[in-house]
Amino acid sequence: MFYRLHRSANPNGPPVKRVNPARTAFVAIFCAGAMLLGRSAPAQILTSPHDFSGLDSEQRLCVFCHTTHNADTSVIDAPLWNHDVTAQNYTLYNSATLDSTPSQPDGVSRLCLSCHDGTIAVDSYGGNAGVIFLGGSEAVGADGLANDHPVSFVYDDSLATQDGALFTPSSAPSSLGGTISQDLLFNNRLECASCHDVHNGGAAASVDDELLVISLVQSQLCLTCHDK
Repeated sequence: MFYRLHRSANPNGPPVKRVNPARTAFVAIFCAGAMLLGRSAPAQILTSPHDFSGLDSEQRLCVFCHTTHNADTSVIDAPLWNHDVTAQNYTLYNSATLDSTPSQPDGVSRLCLSCHDGTIAVDSYGGNAGVIFLGGSEAVGADGLANDHPVSFVYDDSLATQDGALFTPSSAPSSLGGTISQDLLFNNRLECASCHDVHNGGAAASVDDELLVISLVQSQLCLTCHDK
């Protein structure tokens, strides 16, 4: 407690402690700030679906995808990459209503598929062959991508105009603080990570459903881009 010593009304009396109101207010504000700073951060990777620490002898979280030494720098969009990358070619989604032209998944989408197509083991990192393969609904690319939402295609204002049922990404809000282009696209391309945050950041931790950054409740995620 901050205080000053003041003389009592009796000149010969002992000094008394008198609280300084301004400093008391400062203490209250400081303590409140400290309490706020002390609050735990969003869960992020720890305890999320991408927490594979139980598979590592040192219970590391990041090593399945990243390493501080001897990284594979040939992999684009992948800082200090440490995981095998799939070489699969996929049958892609096609529809008469599709105005875009999806390419073979690349960039961050191919990195996602390097576990999620079932051909590369989750624990194929740091030169290890790996033995744990995803299957079932987790292996979304195991039977190709013909029945999945297209990825690795350009979603820009031109496509929105051509399609007529998409919001203009350069100006339409994403609900995450910026526009669709700013918050959801990668070099104007829609990728797996447009909808899923592999690191379970604040938005995904808040949704708490399959690492989605926007909730599926009342189709909020779909209606972020689709003008229906």
